[in-house]
Amino acid sequence: MVNAVRRGWKAVAWYVTGVLGESDYQRYVAHLRRNHPDALVPTVSEYWRERYAEQDANPGARCC
Repeated sequence: MVNAVRRGWKAVAWYVTGVLGESDYQRYVAHLRRNHPDALVPTVSEYWRERYAEQDANPGARCC
């Protein structure tokens, strides 16, 4: 029973972090290190600042 609850909690946490984009920075850093090893890795705040600036500049198909 405890294992089932633990697995369920991990699944919910995985889903929520995916929806909120918390894993995006880690995936981006992994991409940079794999494909662009000489590139500077931005800090977390720099990454989000650049990401939001890009979204504001090119909104695409958003509802708001």
